[in-house]
Amino acid sequence: MNKTEEYFENAKKSIGQLRTEIPDTIQGFGGLFQKVMKDGALGVKEKELIALGIGVAMHCPPCIRSHVQKCLEHGATRQQILEAASVAVVMAGGPGYVHLPIVLEALDDLQNTGSDKK
Repeated sequence: MNKTEEYFENAKKSIGQLRTEIPDTIQGFGGLFQKVMKDGALGVKEKELIALGIGVAMHCPPCIRSHVQKCLEHGATRQQILEAASVAVVMAGGPGYVHLPIVLEALDDLQNTGSDKK
């Protein structure tokens, strides 16, 4: 199992437990996510590319892995994903730059295992 698959497996378990222990938080965030991350003036692919860039700029490995997966699910190419991450480096500098390997790792893991099809 690669690091990205391991992350998704652990996250699914944790969210399941949290759904029981703090259902309002999980439901509230999930509702916000569904309302915002749907087609509108921007398409879902574009919104996911933006979210990925923010994940890189905020130095959030779980966000990076999740949004790389969602970018792939919504038709973003490898180059589009890497360019979105590169824009984050412009905004975040070195701390964003050192998170680029996580983007690459998630891309490689998801593209090599077909996990982007989930």
